Amino acid sequence: MIRSLFPVLIFLTQIVNPIAFQGDIVDSLSLLFKSANSKEISKNFSSSVELKVNEDEDVYSKAQAEQIIREFFNKTTPVNSTVVHLINTNPNYRFGVLSLSTKNGKFRVAITLKKTSNAFFITELRIEPEK
Repeated sequence: MIRSLFPVLIFLTQIVNPIAFQGDIVDSLSLLFKSANSKEISKNFSSSVELKVNEDEDVYSKAQAEQIIREFFNKTTPVNSTVVHLINTNPNYRFGVLSLSTKNGKFRVAITLKKTSNAFFITELRIEPEK
């Protein structure tokens, strides 16, 4: 019975758009920020990331960016994260703004994602105190 279902599963996976599984990536990232999961956030980084945390801004490798995000979370423990703004009208581009509440205050997190190989990757991440 399982052998007869296998071709059907293959067929269905070809029909379903793979982007549909990643449709709400900004919502997923919001949950990762709320849980301070720098390791999972970094899985969404492109090979190089333009990163701004407070006043420090530069282009970093994926590993360096993960380390900087981990240090940010060690200094500022997140309490809540909500999606404030989302642009998802372009099939190759996503942009989202999160409001990140921490024990040290509120932060605005701007995330720019570009599509590469049927998946979206973070190319720019800005974490700034909310004004």
